[in-house]
Amino acid sequence: MSNKDSNGDQNDPRTDKTLPAFNLGRLLGDWLKRYQRVPAAEGRSGSIALVLLVLSGLGVWTAYYTVPSDSVAVVQRFGKYLYEVPPGLHFKLPLGMDVATIVPVKRQLKQEFGFATPGATDPYQTPLRRDQKRETQMVTGDLNAALVEWVVQYRIADPVKFLFEVREPAETLRYVSESVMREVVGDRTVDEVITVGRQEIEIESLDKMQRLATKYVMGISIDQVQLKNINPPLPVQDSFNEVNQAQQEKEKLINEARRDYNKVIPLAEGEKDQRIREADGYRIKRINEAEGDAARFSALLDEYRKAPEVTRRRIYIETLQQVLPGIQAKIIVDKQAGGILPLLNIGSANLGSANGGRP
Repeated sequence: MSNKDSNGDQNDPRTDKTLPAFNLGRLLGDWLKRYQRVPAAEGRSGSIALVLLVLSGLGVWTAYYTVPSDSVAVVQRFGKYLYEVPPGLHFKLPLGMDVATIVPVKRQLKQEFGFATPGATDPYQTPLRRDQKRETQMVTGDLNAALVEWVVQYRIADPVKFLFEVREPAETLRYVSESVMREVVGDRTVDEVITVGRQEIEIESLDKMQRLATKYVMGISIDQVQLKNINPPLPVQDSFNEVNQAQQEKEKLINEARRDYNKVIPLAEGEKDQRIREADGYRIKRINEAEGDAARFSALLDEYRKAPEVTRRRIYIETLQQVLPGIQAKIIVDKQAGGILPLLNIGSANLGSANGGRP
């Protein structure tokens, strides 16, 4: 490992295990040494009173604690689990005999892979700078490379298991999430990972992560796995972008065709039903008219057989009543007339005089 990595590990809050602790024995030893150096004439009683006052202050200061509304506190006595306490103000044995660990059970926590949100307070929320690029580099099932970024949102379901069953459960969850995501991505082609398979990857990853968290007794409930940016490597990114644009154009054309289909087909179906109803109405009308004409003809035939002459004349008169109102000009011809007009006798000798002497 290089010196740069070593310095990075030393500055990383995850690997820094040195925590300031209150050493009561050392403090008492220092006070005893000072007490022995004080001459009796100066009054050792004042020093003893000061020591007792300091110890009393420390005892009162370390005897109470406050649990936030979104958390619970797990109390340990001399390192042994004792009980859980709800939010509020509580008291415990002072001077390090009881230790209360605050666990945010009602807060949704998250871990980011491949990117980092500025200002994050949880050291396990964002990846280390040297691991940020490595986490995203994955190999798909068709042996192509893809850069995958994702987020895991989880809650602490059991604070006791979270604290005592697994060492560094948040760090373990990062390893579990990365392992599961590599497995799920490795079972699919690069086209599925980048385009149409995002939702399936999220669902399958969530299920596998939760099963592993339950198997390892981590006390964690995973709420959501959300994929962020999924890109091909930089040398082929332009080609993949063109493929994505073509895929989007294809989907757009399909949606437009379906829209036109849903618009035209119902209209055609309505016109078809209307034409069918009109044809049925016309058919029924013609059948009724034909049946009426047939019944009328049958009745007329019966009357004709009873009185032919009277029936014939009645039919003639009814026909004239139907025809004559539609004729604008009527010419009535007498049977005795020889022509339409009573013309003068052409062969008469008076024809010339009647015409004024003209031939």
